[in-house]
Amino acid sequence: MHEKEKDLIDAFLRGQVDRRGLIKGLGAMGLAAGTAGTLLNLGQTQALAADFDWQAHKGKTIKLLLNKHPYADAMIANLENFKKLTGMEVVYDVFPEDVYFDKVTAALSASSPEYDAFMTGAYMTWTYGPAGWITDLNEWIKDPTKTNVNYAWDDFLPGVRKSCAWNGQPGGVLGSDDAKQWCIPWGFEQNNITYNKGMFDKVGVSVPGNMDEMVATAAKLTKDVGGGVYGIGVRGSRSWATIHPGFLSAYANFDQKDLNVSADGKLSAAMNTAESKAFHKQWVQMIQESGPKDWSTYTWYQVGTDLGAGASAMIFDADILGYFMNGGDNKMAGKLAFSAFKANPAAKAPTPNIWIWSLSMSNFSKDKDATWYFMQWASGPEHALFGATKMDFVNPVRQSVWNDQIFREKLNKSYPGYVEMFDVSAPGASIKFTPQPLFFDLTTEWAATLQKMVAKEVPVDEGLDMLATSVDGQLKEAGLG
Repeated sequence: MHEKEKDLIDAFLRGQVDRRGLIKGLGAMGLAAGTAGTLLNLGQTQALAADFDWQAHKGKTIKLLLNKHPYADAMIANLENFKKLTGMEVVYDVFPEDVYFDKVTAALSASSPEYDAFMTGAYMTWTYGPAGWITDLNEWIKDPTKTNVNYAWDDFLPGVRKSCAWNGQPGGVLGSDDAKQWCIPWGFEQNNITYNKGMFDKVGVSVPGNMDEMVATAAKLTKDVGGGVYGIGVRGSRSWATIHPGFLSAYANFDQKDLNVSADGKLSAAMNTAESKAFHKQWVQMIQESGPKDWSTYTWYQVGTDLGAGASAMIFDADILGYFMNGGDNKMAGKLAFSAFKANPAAKAPTPNIWIWSLSMSNFSKDKDATWYFMQWASGPEHALFGATKMDFVNPVRQSVWNDQIFREKLNKSYPGYVEMFDVSAPGASIKFTPQPLFFDLTTEWAATLQKMVAKEVPVDEGLDMLATSVDGQLKEAGLG
């Protein structure tokens, strides 16, 4: 690195030059954007080393268990910087998602020390934590001798950060003062609308602003777009994953809950209220009129690929699903747009339920301190900015990244409405489920009941009453109700 380039990068690191000025200045020195990014990354790595003893575990090796995902890809692409920073080696196994969680469960349930850290969904920690399989990370986060002062724990989006912490008590509020930090958020998904702008323009409809409008808009799109296109894609398989995206995001916007928690901590079903029944009727109607014919088989994959192929006009699902369908070799790449969605016209703002890909530390790791060095780097602000600006690391979990103008411009250029969608819905984004050990069983039964309603095998009111009775019975049998 030449002296002028180093001086400019040092000025940026001191806050005297913003990122736009830095990139412009390096460009004026004849450096291509890729080279400028490499030098910036190197400069940030050197700055990190000046503030903290990153070499404390030099020569050690840790092993990761990773899901095949753009978040993992971004980390692997930047891993040499971590190795230079710490002198540590990192090895990893990567598995596709259809087998990944089985690999995690097998390793943890066997108390295997093979893996030091791994990717997980926040929901999974409701099982892993109480089982003693993962470590409460507060011990490291709150220790200034083990955590870089620039880690900026408060930079994490509050709703996301709190959703990764739970006190282990069934029904306990996520992010409470006594919560254990079972995982560190890495990237997350809000559930909003991705739509095909050309199809909307052809039919002459606007983006729906509430549930009534969504039902009507989806029906008109189904009727008028033509070519077998259906109006809206949502998940429908017999899985907990059918409940958590668009469905629960809209449901929670009407102030509805999955479970009640009594003053003495007992849990009971909450999905058979009058308001819940009214919402379910709308949701069922929308799928019957405007969903895919084989809706009951639809997972994340089918919802996304139909949108990308032009088989559906919009989806109410993870925003990053729409992001990926708007790129690559998808037929509709470059033709999709994004919007926040507030299902309840009386609500002040959207309240999307979220999925959070996170990093957890195995309780069976042989070197937890060294593992934490990797975890804080991988979830730190420097790597987050690298992933967001140089790779497809959406959605970042740090506010500083969302404040970065280069990142925002990258999104605005190719993903119309994405930044505005985030700004509107992120303040209300969090996990809306009640944490408890029967989460997967109860939500899967909820999805099965929804399938019966859509198939007209059971009326909505009767189906929800039956579901609530079953849920209450399971909770009591488990000592939770």
